[in-house]
Amino acid sequence: MSSKSQLRHRSREIALQLIYQLDIRPSANVDEVIELYPLEGEADGVFDYACELVRGVMDNLDTISDLLRENIIGWRPERMVAVDKVVISIALYEGVISKKVPIAVSISEAVVLAKVFGTAESGRFVNGVLGRIVRKEEPPLT
Repeated sequence: MSSKSQLRHRSREIALQLIYQLDIRPSANVDEVIELYPLEGEADGVFDYACELVRGVMDNLDTISDLLRENIIGWRPERMVAVDKVVISIALYEGVISKKVPIAVSISEAVVLAKVFGTAESGRFVNGVLGRIVRKEEPPLT
């Protein structure tokens, strides 16, 4: 049996794939992309959590885009590598917007996903952007 962290990791991988499809095919809608995903072999709850992440990211795209615009110096979100943008979006939704997981967990998972699915520089880039956002978003210690 897989641990909860392994199941959540698999959910994030699926969410990344689904959101990536939505990012590169703007004419597609969330329900259509979710419906077409093959579910064979997925553990209970994995796909449900993936869908929750997809809907959460898509429902909060404006907030996520604003956070990206403010924190990727010299770049516009539209010019980012699509995988990096999706990975960061999932981490922002999960760790900053919904606070479903501790931010350190969402950053760590994002870096792992970026290294697996992105470019050679994706892990460092994703870590840097998320770190900058978290430092700005966290209230100062008093």
